Amino acid sequence: MALLTEEDVRRMSDNGTRGPVVVNRGEVLTPGARDWLRAHKVEVVYPQGEAAEHAPGAPAPAKYQTLFGATLNEKPEHMTHLKGNTLVFKDHPRIAFRGWIDALEAELLLAQQAAAGEGLAALAEELGEALAFTRRFIRCDVLDEPVGPIHLCGYTAEQLREVSHYPDKHLGQPHFLPSCTDGPALLAVNRARTVARQTELAAYAAFRDADGGVTRDDIIQGLNRLSSLLWILMCKCKGGHYAHA
Repeated sequence: MALLTEEDVRRMSDNGTRGPVVVNRGEVLTPGARDWLRAHKVEVVYPQGEAAEHAPGAPAPAKYQTLFGATLNEKPEHMTHLKGNTLVFKDHPRIAFRGWIDALEAELLLAQQAAAGEGLAALAEELGEALAFTRRFIRCDVLDEPVGPIHLCGYTAEQLREVSHYPDKHLGQPHFLPSCTDGPALLAVNRARTVARQTELAAYAAFRDADGGVTRDDIIQGLNRLSSLLWILMCKCKGGHYAHA
């Protein structure tokens, strides 16, 4: 009989970010593995039955848990996974936040494509760094990991705030209103910037408590500084800081 250890289930669930973990006939979860799966709310399924893990006659546990106390054996179409085998309604603020992250990634990809199409290789590279940073937020949410120190395109969090507030001082380009005469890359970055701002608002809705405080101010700050970065990239583009290939 094969034992599935905590290390095994970590690998099978991509460190708790996805499920289910499938336990086949002839495999048994170690106590450490069961405790880790339970703590991280990762779904476990037994395609050939669960008799090896439970006493004969004992009812099989429900596959899914909900935040309101109900247990379910089937996942309704109007519900989705919050974490592991915990289901929430699809309009849950955390799910809405993840949807905005998805939208932001899509806009950054289009902006990167527009920059490459204009021959602005340096801008495309910086947008790639912004995209990689954006893709970290889902993991930070699901695994309760901190965002950590912010360092984007050579700027710290404090520098992003400073330069975005005073682009004339640091970049020689005053604040401006985008125009239809601006190039496709600049306008695509502007659109990504507006989505970053909406994503920040979605993060506040997802992580605020009953008193208006927030449980994940690092995620909210990270998104705020990301929108600052995108404004900086727009100012650099407007001011001719990027050479055409």
